[in-house]
Amino acid sequence: MSDPLTEVIRLLKPRAVVANLISGKGDWAVRYAAYGQPGFCIILEGSCRLAVDRQPEVTLNAGDFVLLPATPPFSLSSFGQAPTIHIDPHVVPGGQGELRHGEPVGAPDMRSLGGAFAFDGAGPELLVTLLPPVVHVKGSRRLGQLVRMVAEEYEDPQPGRDLALSHLVGMLLVEAMRSTTAGSAPPGLLRGLGDARLAPALHQLHANVARAWTVADLAERSALSRSAFFDRFTRTVGSTPMEYLLGWRMTLAKALLRHERMAVADVVERVGYGSTSAFSVAFSRHVGQSPSRYARGGDTPPTGP
Repeated sequence: MSDPLTEVIRLLKPRAVVANLISGKGDWAVRYAAYGQPGFCIILEGSCRLAVDRQPEVTLNAGDFVLLPATPPFSLSSFGQAPTIHIDPHVVPGGQGELRHGEPVGAPDMRSLGGAFAFDGAGPELLVTLLPPVVHVKGSRRLGQLVRMVAEEYEDPQPGRDLALSHLVGMLLVEAMRSTTAGSAPPGLLRGLGDARLAPALHQLHANVARAWTVADLAERSALSRSAFFDRFTRTVGSTPMEYLLGWRMTLAKALLRHERMAVADVVERVGYGSTSAFSVAFSRHVGQSPSRYARGGDTPPTGP
């Protein structure tokens, strides 16, 4: 059976585009301007404070992993007072050695690896629709192992590093998504997967997206009445079952058209439409342009599932 999280990662095709080892000693504070792309920070040693705009301040300790799906302005600092240094993340190069904050010599109080994801597939807006503004994972053994492997790739580059990082980043994203299915995710797929009744229906829908699903069919998979399933799905996922199915079909269609270069007629069959004309009408209404124009790379407003 197709796994929804695996599908999301395959659509995104993530890779680590930039990363820096960052350390601090004594009292220090840095503020990063908005980046707009998914960013991450993993604490290798010590601790520090993280303040993301419009979010509660948190303390990060060794082993903690933070994912910012849209990376708004944020600050990192020690626990003492210090003048703030402003940084533009668009002009900070990656992989250029360790960035040091505070006292320039001596063993650091904190070491971390910070960077940003890039995607070769679907746009990062898909990730933004799935996750809360700040994903903070504490004490995950599996994430700790992945973090150490990512850090090793940057500290001691070896042949095949790019391929290794692309796989590691995908695994980091899966672990971050898994950590949010217990209720901290906004309404959407991840929260739905955390609901024991809704998860079977979501798995079936993703495994057979071309099927002519009805609400009654999906309710049966969840062992709920039609009305109870409809209300629970809409409240948890944030859209009605048929709206979700339409959105996911369009997300798949966009990836198949632009990134897989699949012919429109083949996409029609893959996503469950009976005719090219019906698909074209639905796609144009949802995306804002025809399938053929989208496939050629025309600009389009971002949409999610």
